[in-house]
Amino acid sequence: MTDTAAGNSSQASGARPGGSIFPHSVGDLRTEIVSFGTAEQMVRSLGARDEALRFVEASYPSVSFNARGNELSITGPAVEVPNILRLFEEVRGLVERQTTVTPAVLEQLVTMLHSQSAASPADILTHNILSSRGKTIRPKTLNQKNYVDAIDANTIVFGIGPAGTGKTYLAMAKAVQALQQKEVNRIILTRPAVEAGERLGFLPGTLSDKIDPYLRPLYDALHDMMDPDSIPRLMAAGTIEVAPLAYMRGRTLNDAFIILDEAQNTTAEQMKMFLTRLGFGAKMVVTGDVTQVDLPTGTRSGLRMAAQILLGIDDINFTTLDASDVVRHRLVADIVTAYGRWDEEQHAGPGNSVRSNGREPSHEH
Repeated sequence: MTDTAAGNSSQASGARPGGSIFPHSVGDLRTEIVSFGTAEQMVRSLGARDEALRFVEASYPSVSFNARGNELSITGPAVEVPNILRLFEEVRGLVERQTTVTPAVLEQLVTMLHSQSAASPADILTHNILSSRGKTIRPKTLNQKNYVDAIDANTIVFGIGPAGTGKTYLAMAKAVQALQQKEVNRIILTRPAVEAGERLGFLPGTLSDKIDPYLRPLYDALHDMMDPDSIPRLMAAGTIEVAPLAYMRGRTLNDAFIILDEAQNTTAEQMKMFLTRLGFGAKMVVTGDVTQVDLPTGTRSGLRMAAQILLGIDDINFTTLDASDVVRHRLVADIVTAYGRWDEEQHAGPGNSVRSNGREPSHEH
């Protein structure tokens, strides 16, 4: 832990009898104190081997930190210290709710605090959707929390954003939760079987063999959330159905949680067909990334068109996620941002847009 000369000078002027520190300011420097209920709470808040504290130190090199007893003093520029104080208050809230503090969690907290949202990051990061096989699934960003809330509040939700933002995974978790709570009788998962630069006809095997790879990500997510041994039984009973989009035609889907994944690869006709399958007691979530359309040149994406045609209809929500919501490897967010910037440069000018909760970002993001 660092303890700069400036920090020592500031702390000395704010010392209580007995050597403890109280919050105060000296010139442009400010000292604030974070008090922890117990030594254990403080140790857990600072992370294993102080790795959480070291992450914050590296993020704020002009700030000094001094741990004494159950208190952590923070001394540095007056414009930075309040932000760090709130950060550690949120960390303390996470620890109180039995959440392990890691650098990855801190990075999420910092991002959410920078968004200036009134929502508490600790509330977002402890909003449990589903617990299965020792793993708890929860939103990890403010936009993800808004997305989950939208699924609760609306019959049809469109989750639009780049790879790694949790669109499909969180929708799957909500579907399994709804099934477990008997809000629906079945889960239906579907994708358009569109070739991504490859040719299905040249693949060996039956039609099922050729289509299964397109549905594999949905199977993988199911195995994360349910007992793998129960999945074949539930599929055999029709409680869980994983099928290509073409299999939805002519059906009315009642009392079901229906997820359409990779919806950017639907045509306008396919999207209309899918949405009109909605039956009583059903909920639909449509997910896709409008920057990765694999349709033939000249074919308009049904997802993009739906975002324009259905905007403003009650009980239909559009939630947009972006690179800041990527929860995969750190490089994925950087890759998404770089491609988005390149795409903007190549296609400068007016384009399609998707409005979400009062925002209207360009479709590249």
